[in-house]
Amino acid sequence: MEQAAQAMRTLALDEGLKERVAADPALREPAWRVAERYVGGRTVPEALARAALLNAEGKSVSLDYMGESCRDADLAAAETEVFLDLSRQAAARRTDCSISFDLSHLGSVLDRELGLTNATRLAEATAAAGQEMMISMEGSGRTDLILWTHERLCERFDHIGVTIQARLHRTTEDLPRLLQLPGRIRLVKGSYLEPETIAHTRDSRELRAAYLAYATLLLDSGHLCSIATHDLDLLDELQRHMRQDSGAYEIEMLLGLGVDQLRTMRDRAHPVREYIVFGTQWWLYVWNRIAEDPARLFQALVDATRDGGHPSIAQARTADAPWPVK
Repeated sequence: MEQAAQAMRTLALDEGLKERVAADPALREPAWRVAERYVGGRTVPEALARAALLNAEGKSVSLDYMGESCRDADLAAAETEVFLDLSRQAAARRTDCSISFDLSHLGSVLDRELGLTNATRLAEATAAAGQEMMISMEGSGRTDLILWTHERLCERFDHIGVTIQARLHRTTEDLPRLLQLPGRIRLVKGSYLEPETIAHTRDSRELRAAYLAYATLLLDSGHLCSIATHDLDLLDELQRHMRQDSGAYEIEMLLGLGVDQLRTMRDRAHPVREYIVFGTQWWLYVWNRIAEDPARLFQALVDATRDGGHPSIAQARTADAPWPVK
């Protein structure tokens, strides 16, 4: 299984294959049928339509226009405009959502001040719209840059959240500092390839213990937080720390994953959120989702060969499987 996972992570990084699939209609459409299990659409209206369906089910959503590592200032400005449009349209539709993004999508890896400037524009827009803004975490080489930018934004705004990875050893020192700042803290396990010198190995007992400890600290602190995991056993252990009258925490899972787990937590009266990514840059994201559990490749093959249009989202949510096959 690990060999299969590594093969799929390699496919995710194959730019040549990505371009061939995008250029060939015979490959592009089956690939998109696989992707739309995990991706909320290719445009802002498509993502908002998906969000409306989830809101109707009693779920909040995070909306994230996919993209990262932008090294062109003009492109970073143009991509920032997409996020601003997303915020405006979501507010107009009264969508219950936060706006999530990678700082490198806004040009931070080109110039940290450029990233801060573009992020500030988005912070002003989301503040005016009454939306939470959430900064995603990237590879460990960018952690200092992300935390620096988050801290600068917190000097002006109190609705800016940030993501932190339980896998990284440095989280032991980073988390207490973040607890002194406003804004939600999203705790994830962490999916990036990292050396064991700085991170716990995937699926290890050490990682599970670290996540449990950090989540407990967050929940007991009363700080705004998002417990982002699909691990229902972990959530069961954390339930005694979840004060349902606090309004401070939520359970967050990715679109297309953890459908049953999220439904279970919602039925237990916990606040839940589903994370919707959208856009055209879905190749890396989708293959990494499949690589996390290579058994998902079988479902991907079924999705790719499905005839006709995608099953309705309403049908999908009421079926035993997250995306039933006709």
